[in-house]
Amino acid sequence: MDKKKLLVGGIIAIVVLAVAGAETFFSAYKFRGSVIEPPVAAADFSLKEQNGQTFQLSDQHGKPVVLFFGYTSCPDVCPTTLAQFKQTRARLGAQADRVRFVFVTVDPQRDTPDKMGKYLNVFDPAIVGLGGTEAELAPVWTAYGVYRQIQPGSSADAYTVDHSARVYLIDAQGNLRATYAFGVQADDIAQDVRYLLKQK
Repeated sequence: MDKKKLLVGGIIAIVVLAVAGAETFFSAYKFRGSVIEPPVAAADFSLKEQNGQTFQLSDQHGKPVVLFFGYTSCPDVCPTTLAQFKQTRARLGAQADRVRFVFVTVDPQRDTPDKMGKYLNVFDPAIVGLGGTEAELAPVWTAYGVYRQIQPGSSADAYTVDHSARVYLIDAQGNLRATYAFGVQADDIAQDVRYLLKQK
């Protein structure tokens, strides 16, 4: 191969690499969940944690929040999702402490602070459980579009609660960035959270 062809080949290779690099640099990150674009401010709320302390969403600025609505007597969806929360925290490793994982009850009649604390400890003590009266919780359910319907059971305390099962991802600035359908993989949430942790 003569020097001219070698030079042309080298130039082509450089151009190809430059284009590939530019595409990587300028391409927008693609969330694994259903993206909220443009991001919207997540509705603020204040509820009691399982330990009695007050949790204010706006006080969490600086940390991404992974939010889910469920109840401790749930037979399937909630334990599956909370297990995924535990797996997500494991995937994040040392970064997990920079993220808040939050579980808001849709069953305030049965989900006392003590019951929620014991239930969440089975999965991960770091998961924050939030409860309150129905009057306190109803505006939060509405703000996040949570469906909730009580289905009577064989006794007054044996009812089930049909509820929506989406997970909400809120960035460190308090903006809703994505939601996830039931069955989302822990790796997907972890990857999106890592992206948010890199943002200033």
